[in-house]
Amino acid sequence: MGIIALITDYGKNDWFAGEMKGAMLRVAPAATIVDISHDIPAGDVQDAAFSLLACYRTFPVGTVFCVVVDPGVGTARAAIAVKSNSFFFVGPDNGILSWALKKEINYSVRRIENGELLPPYISNTFHGRDIFGPIAAHLSEKTDSAFETIGPVQQGIVELSWPALDHDKKYLLGSIVHIDRFGNAITSIDSDDLALLSQPPQKVQIMKYGTELPLCNYFQEVASGQGLAYIGSCGYLEIAINNANAAAIFGLHVGDKIKVI
Repeated sequence: MGIIALITDYGKNDWFAGEMKGAMLRVAPAATIVDISHDIPAGDVQDAAFSLLACYRTFPVGTVFCVVVDPGVGTARAAIAVKSNSFFFVGPDNGILSWALKKEINYSVRRIENGELLPPYISNTFHGRDIFGPIAAHLSEKTDSAFETIGPVQQGIVELSWPALDHDKKYLLGSIVHIDRFGNAITSIDSDDLALLSQPPQKVQIMKYGTELPLCNYFQEVASGQGLAYIGSCGYLEIAINNANAAAIFGLHVGDKIKVI
């Protein structure tokens, strides 16, 4: 009874996520399906890539991650399945899997081309239901041997660029890569990056405003309504306001520059 974890931009108001699950359960009725998120902004491949990166290593070994944010659905972009030492990943080859796969030491890629594993009719606009979901379900039941039947080996994948880190011994300059539902802004600077500084960092600067925030360990180190920076639960530097929405109050957006000094 395998685990399939889903990330899509299908939302909760329409039937798309539910129908995709139905297609998977036809193939693997005993599968455990976990909804990571169906609220990725429509067509936002980068947001989905970060959501996968942020959480996938918490799951049990053997989990199949099916990630479908697919602006190129119906085009010549490849549909792929990937096997690493610990997990399987299924989705369009548009960079959506690339940030997570950079954390995996070894992986193999296959193009999804075995029509025997797919339904007889494949929509041009709903590959989550007709291609990615069934293949994820197939992998959840038969794992390693199933992977070899999916299609031909592909060398490499499309990769999204990770925001460049500018630094010297006195500063780190990174970017916001995700804003969560609380308004906390997660940056591209991780806990290992902080070790590049010659001295322990003391504060974080929002570059477009010059606002400086203390570097803390948890929210209650500052008063309610005060801003702070900290290493968040997924290992990346975050900007927040205690008991408030930092993105709204500071006017933060993905791509804004953040400096650690």
